Amino acid sequence: MDYILAVDQGTTGTTALLMDLNLNQISEATVEFEQYFPKPGWVEHDLSDIWNTVIQTVREVTKHVDPRKITAIGITNQRETVCFWDRKTMEPLARAIVWQDRRTARECEALRKKGLESFFHEKTGLVLDPYFSGTKVAWALENWPSVKSAYRSGRLAVGTIDSFLVAKMSAGAVHVTEPSNASRTLCFHLKKHEFDESLCQHLNVPLDVWPEVCTSVGTFAVTKGFHSVPDGIPITGILGDQQSALLGQACIKEGSAKCTYGTGAFLLLNTGRKPILSTHRLITTVAWALKPDDYTYALEGSAFICGAAVQWVRDGLKFIQDSHEIETLAGSVESSDGVVFVAALTGLGAPYWVPNATGTFTGITRGTTRAHMARAVLEGIAFQNADILQAMQKDLGKPFISLNVDGGASANDLLMQIQANILGVGLNRPTHIETTSLGAIFAAGLGAGIWTDLSEIETTWKKDKSFEPQISSQAREAMLERWHTTIEQIIR
Repeated sequence: MDYILAVDQGTTGTTALLMDLNLNQISEATVEFEQYFPKPGWVEHDLSDIWNTVIQTVREVTKHVDPRKITAIGITNQRETVCFWDRKTMEPLARAIVWQDRRTARECEALRKKGLESFFHEKTGLVLDPYFSGTKVAWALENWPSVKSAYRSGRLAVGTIDSFLVAKMSAGAVHVTEPSNASRTLCFHLKKHEFDESLCQHLNVPLDVWPEVCTSVGTFAVTKGFHSVPDGIPITGILGDQQSALLGQACIKEGSAKCTYGTGAFLLLNTGRKPILSTHRLITTVAWALKPDDYTYALEGSAFICGAAVQWVRDGLKFIQDSHEIETLAGSVESSDGVVFVAALTGLGAPYWVPNATGTFTGITRGTTRAHMARAVLEGIAFQNADILQAMQKDLGKPFISLNVDGGASANDLLMQIQANILGVGLNRPTHIETTSLGAIFAAGLGAGIWTDLSEIETTWKKDKSFEPQISSQAREAMLERWHTTIEQIIR
């Protein structure tokens, strides 16, 4: 029996998934790694830690099978996190600067003051925010001597996590990426489908540090020296994590959408073959590129904090010992009793984009308990997504066809019910909620010719549970009014 291996390199850990060609799960393994916070608002990863988790998880999922039976490898990854390594030795030159990192807020504000916001938006579909990779690269070239020296000597490789992983898996044979990741850098032109000289110049980033852009499916490289995997196994599919989840949710039709509840919350809407530039401060991104002339685009809204808020309730507030306990604690009260929580623990994302915003509780009284605050945290996650959804529907000019949910926090039934109540629409959760890894399986299978058409993927999606709104429109409006009153206080 042949297999497909997916490596899902996320913000807090790495997951490896092994499936057979009939999409039966053979094995899965996850290993977390350390997060580094050297200064307030700074978030970094050690690339050696990340690579070690890749080795560990792949070794675990292949230990009971013949790894020579792996037909293809797919990669999905945290997207805007940017890496710096030596082209010759393959050693990291510095820590990776994570997508959550806010150190370049001042640089983004300076670009806005120069009147460049619309310039970048029209070419890249993005907004000027520290979230994206380009300003991070400029900062590293300016402030890290190891990165600057490597560039001057021609040894610097810069890329998102996918680029680093392909280079490591192939012993440095290639320096490549694909459009769903490249479109998150502020340096990739949405319509030209290439890294753009004018964009790079405004950011003070050399064009030649970026990798070659390939399509999302096809043979990127073959393995060499990749520990428990034999040499010569092709890497045939790569997608950024949220685009991978969109594919894993079989949202292949224009108007279909998904929300992934991970470290952050990410809503993506398939807009088909044409990029739609948002007038509501959402992101226009490449969903995937099956061929050089066959691009699919999406609108995206990102809330930086979702599951990370639950982790904070666990590790910071010490209200719970395990993350899943928040469902029981929050469910022990009928409402948050007027408490509102804005989960701006690393700034506010779409549709507000306030990088210096901080987390806020309002409405606390002497009658407030841990349970009320826990429920407010879940509601705060849902409120952010409701704002994004409303903006998306305005940009699209029509309602969604469907809204599917996935990611680790989607297993929380209470959170999903709260989300349906606040959105006023039904949600569908699939049987396999880790659809990010599944999307990498699909991409690898398409790239290897196992599947030839996206419609074959659509038939594999299976529903686990639906959540329909259970509150009145009046109750929903009252909750949203409290939320927007709180948000307006923060963004003034």
